[in-house]
Amino acid sequence: MYRLSYVFLVALLGTATILLTTNGCGGSVRQQQELSGRFRHIVIIFQENRSPDNLFHDPVLIKAGADIASSGVNSAGKIVALREVPLGITYDMDHSNRAFKAMYDGGKMDGADKVRPSCAGLPTCPPGPGFVYVRSEDVKPYFQMAEQYAFGDRMFQTNQGPSFPAHQFIISGTSAPSADSTSFVADNALGNIGVLNTGCTAPPQELVLAIGTNGQRSYIYPCTDHPTLTDELNTENISWKYYSPSAGSPWTGPNAIEHVCGPNAAPPNATSCVGTDWTQHVVLYTSGDHAPILTDIANSQLPEVSWVIPSGQNSDHAGGLDGIGGPSWVAAIVNAIGNSQYWADTAILVTWDDWGGWYDHVPPFKVVDDGTSWGSGYIYGFRVPLIVISPYTRPHYISHVNHDFGSILRFVEENFNLPALGYADSYAPDDLLDCFDFEQQPLTFGTIDAPLKADHFINDRTPPLDPDDD
Repeated sequence: MYRLSYVFLVALLGTATILLTTNGCGGSVRQQQELSGRFRHIVIIFQENRSPDNLFHDPVLIKAGADIASSGVNSAGKIVALREVPLGITYDMDHSNRAFKAMYDGGKMDGADKVRPSCAGLPTCPPGPGFVYVRSEDVKPYFQMAEQYAFGDRMFQTNQGPSFPAHQFIISGTSAPSADSTSFVADNALGNIGVLNTGCTAPPQELVLAIGTNGQRSYIYPCTDHPTLTDELNTENISWKYYSPSAGSPWTGPNAIEHVCGPNAAPPNATSCVGTDWTQHVVLYTSGDHAPILTDIANSQLPEVSWVIPSGQNSDHAGGLDGIGGPSWVAAIVNAIGNSQYWADTAILVTWDDWGGWYDHVPPFKVVDDGTSWGSGYIYGFRVPLIVISPYTRPHYISHVNHDFGSILRFVEENFNLPALGYADSYAPDDLLDCFDFEQQPLTFGTIDAPLKADHFINDRTPPLDPDDD
């Protein structure tokens, strides 16, 4: 079962401080038994590029004990107050693997001022561009969800970089180029032909950074092939869909995994994904419907497992998108489920694919060499927000337990009695079960207030935008 874990863990090197076992520190045996088959539906909503310090400057959560900072430390050792900005901020921050290393600075977490901004179209970049938090009126729906259900302030992205590898980790627990590879894809594609055409249908000249077990760097074609959670769902006839804005996007994880894409020619000569997994399970948005999951909910066609990726307009991504849709988009999905027959047996997991280059004060946790064969250590990526919503979520709960993308995979596996893949799921620090109480009276759903309603997304006539990760 753990055949591939060595490759996954030693591919990312770091200094060690916290021991992590293959059993993690998840729920009790009783909780795991109670989880088995508890939820008929699990919905994973994967937003974009925010850290808790940046997005959840919520006084209610902070008063309740959430670890959210109001200031940071720069590389000169100076305290920098975080300043308030709109969600639709017009510049972006570097969130590449290089930016992770700069901000992490060997664990000192003082390198945020070394992360480069992208201020195209602005006369000048503002001072301290990464030391900011989003004003509360722009993200009230997120605050309401987090206050009403469970908020995780120790959720870490598994990879040390941006969206392209993250979207492979969230469906498979790795971004390894192959099942027996000793490296992993660590960044977005270079954009030799534009980042909006990546994965197994990218032109031959496109490349992406891969990092090996000893930190060696190489550049490979951005098409991988490794086992995925969707393979296990297929084996057990568990229905699934991956809702995403476009076929060539870095946000569309299935297009970068060859056996899921099923390219129409051997890469790097393919131009489209035509495999059964792609045609039957990947749902792309159109000019006229940015939210097909809402239609599926209304038509009683919600699959058992859903990955829901926003269009650029609704992604929370900074730097030129309209910047206001994300909180309402997530609220529309949550409300559709909460006000339907699905509420009784659905778990909704809302998280963000990477930290976006914004300041965050909590260092990622690390694995130490405990004498086993899997290597000297692994540093997780930075914190991202986590909201857990269901009738059995502990209400008004703040989770201080370490979680990562592998925790989400383990949660799905334990709920549907699936074997471990042997990647991030096997070495996840937990399975999210601290966020649940299966003995409590099931919670009655309360509608989330949001300025934009479901009809806005179902009838959106604008072309669904892709990310602008450049």
